[in-house]
Amino acid sequence: MNETQKASLQGFLATALAADTVKIVKAALLSGGAVQENWALDLQVSGGEYSGLLNTVLRCDSPTAGVAISHGRAQEFALLQTVFNAGVAVPQPLCLCTDTAVFGRPFFIMRRVGGTAAGHVLVKNLAYAPDRTELARRLGRELARIHSVKPPVDALGFLHAYTESPAQYRINTHRAFLDQHHTAYPALEWGLRWLERHAPPRNLIALAHGDFRTGNYMVDEQGLTGILDWEFAGWSDPLEDIGWFCAKCWRFGQNDLQAGGIGERAHFYEGYEAESGRNIDRDQIHYWEVMAHVRWAVVAIEQAQRFTSGQENSLLLALTGHIVPELEWEILNMTEHNHA
Repeated sequence: MNETQKASLQGFLATALAADTVKIVKAALLSGGAVQENWALDLQVSGGEYSGLLNTVLRCDSPTAGVAISHGRAQEFALLQTVFNAGVAVPQPLCLCTDTAVFGRPFFIMRRVGGTAAGHVLVKNLAYAPDRTELARRLGRELARIHSVKPPVDALGFLHAYTESPAQYRINTHRAFLDQHHTAYPALEWGLRWLERHAPPRNLIALAHGDFRTGNYMVDEQGLTGILDWEFAGWSDPLEDIGWFCAKCWRFGQNDLQAGGIGERAHFYEGYEAESGRNIDRDQIHYWEVMAHVRWAVVAIEQAQRFTSGQENSLLLALTGHIVPELEWEILNMTEHNHA
């Protein structure tokens, strides 16, 4: 962040926060984020509701266009406001800027929550949220609160509405991507066909986070501090989020802990069912875990293409492409004995 950007930001924030002045005391680019870019900003605010030291995060687009299926920052801000009002544990959204003259890209500002989101750390380091039974239950409760948001919602009018089942909608989307891609992926085509033959009908539709997993929530020494990264949220079957969270590809090697690599399925399910008042159809979770592996493989191919095309020089994007064979193997393994 250069001095021109900093001065421009300070002027914008003073107006947006209804303050006399705002000074950026410290600005640091946070690690991670192949799709979006995040800056930790420590603000000294004079006057107004937020007077004093305000610890925030500026979230903006990555230097390139990003993943085509992800939301823009204005849309993500609207999502954050909606779920914050629904009682979900998310960082408080503060202000949005769509004027690229301020920072060069659209961005929004939210309060910064403490802890870490690094999945490879959380699954092994019990100094963070040492009561993993409670963490699994709490995550189940938070997911149920997200799913309490049902269409229609005026503020979320930008979310795509469709008439087919969420399962068939996903299948159609992934097949369209693979059909136009320059490389064939037979194992993924097999997975899509299996998903099509076993697709559940359209049932309950709710707001789905779209990327609810270990790595997208913050945890400190006491427990959960916030759910992050709403850029893939949309209307879907609530079971899609549950399958994504429990899928083997998001356990960071802790495969015995089937709830996100941090806990037991039973405890995660208990939290969800207690908060939602609905029983989880356990027979369908396997289906949505297969879907999770197919979807993650498609996203990995798309992210790798951003690197190989020269669009973005990122080691993270390049390495992401190398996980596709592992995901393909898991898809074949999961469908081997259930493909009638």
